[in-house]
Amino acid sequence: MLAGMARIAIIGGGSIGEALLSGLLRSGRQVKDLVVAERVADRARYLAQTYSVRVTAVGDAVENAAFVIVAVKPSDVESVIGEIADAAAQADDEQVYITVVAGVTTAYFESKLPAGTAVVRAMPNAPILVGAGVTALAKGRFATSEQLNDVCALFEAVGDVLTVAESQLDAVTAVSGSGPAYFFLMVEALIDAAVGVGLSRRVATELVAQTLAGSAAMLLERMEQQSPGDAPPGPGIDTTATQLRATVTSPAGTTAAGLRELERGGFRATIDAAVRAAKMRSEELRITSE
Repeated sequence: MLAGMARIAIIGGGSIGEALLSGLLRSGRQVKDLVVAERVADRARYLAQTYSVRVTAVGDAVENAAFVIVAVKPSDVESVIGEIADAAAQADDEQVYITVVAGVTTAYFESKLPAGTAVVRAMPNAPILVGAGVTALAKGRFATSEQLNDVCALFEAVGDVLTVAESQLDAVTAVSGSGPAYFFLMVEALIDAAVGVGLSRRVATELVAQTLAGSAAMLLERMEQQSPGDAPPGPGIDTTATQLRATVTSPAGTTAAGLRELERGGFRATIDAAVRAAKMRSEELRITSE
């Protein structure tokens, strides 16, 4: 379907909606094939002026779209779903609905939209704002593999994409959705520690940011170098990060001393507890069809 210039509607012009709009335009989508529905007048005016995109009402945006991306806040879903459903009932062609609303299941949308509507749930993370995000996709009961591939193509405009079972999306939220905040807390802690041992805050910030960015680049490069046919060391085990850590840790050296203190402080256990707490909270906030 994406071989042509299928019309894409984005419902919600907040940070995620804007990031998707910007990414789609950067990837070569034509502005004439994009439409945004945004209720806040100042925000609507900003999007129209910044991206030269048409900003209109929910019903108008949905009715003529092949793909409808619902990017509103969870608290706003119930207030817009009726408008979306009414417009969907009037659409002549097959549509695919993509929800990026945290905690809202595909079953919820399927129960509100016309019977048999294709729904795909997406969980992007904050780095989509700079085109470096990762998005996990899960298809609903009526979405086909071809439609899922089309949605993958859309989100590749703002980063990497992978597919998971919907039952795993709470875990995805806890890891990649909340992960940037864990990362920024780690950055804060390293900067404060660097200042504590005598570096200026400017130098500390530059060192920490570049060190972590470079380390991530090393890990990604190593992952790309591993061919799909490489046999893993054990069932489902990826030791890439472990191997890289070993390469920068000399026996009885400075890094080993620092790592020993992290382990003594319960670093791994704390990260595990954080992810489990975030997953549990995601489950508590879930909106289903029930």
